[in-house]
Amino acid sequence: MTKALMNVESVQKEFALGGGFLQSRTGFVRAVDKVDLQIFEGETLGLVGESGCGKSTLARILMRLEDPDQGRVIFENRNIFKLSSDELKSYRRNVQMIFQDPYSSLNPRKTALSMIAEPLDIHGVASRAQNRELALQIMGKVGLTHEQAKRYPHEFSGGQRQRIGIARALALNPRLVIADEPVSALDASIQAQILNLLKDLKNEFGLTYLFISHDLNVIRHVSDRIAVMYLGRIVEVAQKNDLYLSPAHPYTRLLLAAMPTCLPGVKKQTAMIKGEAGGTGKGGCLFQNRCSYKIDKCLEHKPELLPYGENRWCACHRTGKI
Repeated sequence: MTKALMNVESVQKEFALGGGFLQSRTGFVRAVDKVDLQIFEGETLGLVGESGCGKSTLARILMRLEDPDQGRVIFENRNIFKLSSDELKSYRRNVQMIFQDPYSSLNPRKTALSMIAEPLDIHGVASRAQNRELALQIMGKVGLTHEQAKRYPHEFSGGQRQRIGIARALALNPRLVIADEPVSALDASIQAQILNLLKDLKNEFGLTYLFISHDLNVIRHVSDRIAVMYLGRIVEVAQKNDLYLSPAHPYTRLLLAAMPTCLPGVKKQTAMIKGEAGGTGKGGCLFQNRCSYKIDKCLEHKPELLPYGENRWCACHRTGKI
């Protein structure tokens, strides 16, 4: 394994519930709960979990769009939450994001060319004319034509809009790209095109991806390693094939049991699905109200993410025993 490009260390983020004009807060929700994670240079790390588990919040923290309540993120030996304004600008050049909704993430008053060239202008890569030429080259890399350069977002299809978003993210030649559900808003046939495009661009530009999705079939197609997230916590990390063939955490088994597949080599998991995602408020394992394998220890102590086997981790008191 190559060196870690980014280290996420005990990152935690809470949001208040309730509040507002003449109203008191009724509590808080812990969207990200002491997450530890490594992203290695040149890999695609898939982050998977049900909607609302904290994946997008973690992505926004890694992009410095949100500040955590505690923890740190190390990129190139520096804590990104202690960067100066100039250092933050350099960080943003190296870490870019592809957003979930290709329409709302684009400025409806700007043409495709101007949006792709904008980060080049902001960072002063070259002259304005040269930046426009670079933007046209990037458009070609993502499958857009020069004739489309002066069109506005509403004149493109959903897949074409996402290609604009991808081109904009790649304009500064970043080292890490965070893709937050980049194909969930697209039709199935267009999803395949965008996923194949992302894989081709990774090889061409030497990119590292953090690929976020709730779709295990999508994650299987693009990832080298996979991290499974449940209610703000990472509960399992493993190589792709290890996770799909022998999942260690009961929640991972639940996700695989719910995944429709006819792919060869993927053994269909069986799991008794019960209850809904949500803590019990009584301490202990967050998954206890849905788990068929819980024991008394699960009711009292929250399991830590610990090494299990070779190059994999699991947060379960019964790892290897179920």
